[in-house]
Amino acid sequence: MMSKPIPKTPEEIKEMRIACRLAAEVLDYIAPFVQIGVTTAELDRLCREYMEKTQSTISATLNYAPPGYTPYPASICTSLNHQVCHGIPGKKPLKKGDILNIDVTVITPAGFFGDTSRMFIVGEASILAKRLCQTAYECMWLGIAAVRPGARLGDVGHVIQRHAERNGFSVVREFCGHGIGRKFHEEPQVLHYGHPGTGVELWPGMIFTIEPMINAGKAAISELSDGWTIVTRDRSLSAQWEHTVLVTGTGAEVLSLSAACPLPPGAMTGTLAKATADAIAALPPAPAHVEAFEHASRAISAIYGGVERDKI
Repeated sequence: MMSKPIPKTPEEIKEMRIACRLAAEVLDYIAPFVQIGVTTAELDRLCREYMEKTQSTISATLNYAPPGYTPYPASICTSLNHQVCHGIPGKKPLKKGDILNIDVTVITPAGFFGDTSRMFIVGEASILAKRLCQTAYECMWLGIAAVRPGARLGDVGHVIQRHAERNGFSVVREFCGHGIGRKFHEEPQVLHYGHPGTGVELWPGMIFTIEPMINAGKAAISELSDGWTIVTRDRSLSAQWEHTVLVTGTGAEVLSLSAACPLPPGAMTGTLAKATADAIAALPPAPAHVEAFEHASRAISAIYGGVERDKI
């Protein structure tokens, strides 16, 4: 039986703002290194070094071993082309046209988990690859915009599924977003498909990830023999973006913002994009001063709550 999600306390929310920003800053750091000829093993090494030596965080994925799994052997997940999620970094160099998801989860010295992921295009990709990455990004932000007190997780999943399928893509069913805090995975489970008005009701203080996995072909997946890497069964391309969000009194606050975090897409309306840009611009240099970061991070909350969701 699933446990009921427990809202975070104000002090826990402070710590989660820090944890999620630190996770996002790992992605800021690694972005310039994602180039033709670089291996994902080298990207993993660089990320681990940055976490441990610059941030004083540790990777949540390194040696992570839920029941039935062998320990995960790397500090980040690198899912390439037809890999859906949990790709293990390796020695094969990146080539022109590859699309790559890098998923980062850090644990702070205070014991809080911050989780986020982004897509990277290596060189010049195909029109299909670029359209898939863009659609997955829009799906994530549409899901974020559906978050508000009194809404239900089915509302979030519905807008994601509708947008993906309208663009000719499919949504992976077997993996979902999740609550996060002092544990890597908590309740609720956040499905990226569903029906409006169904699922867990949202209320202020809940923190969870929205991380849709969108396939260019069919939704069916398979697991590789390494016990971790998930791929599309038809070997079509797959893309994923992830943010961690807090349910506020009016809408959603994105916790995994950073100085180089991509802005919401144009489909999110100019007001929403500007609010996010302003919040990112207001972030102080790392290490963040907690009060200043809270102020900047909250700057978008009222805007997210005020968006007319049927116009997004």
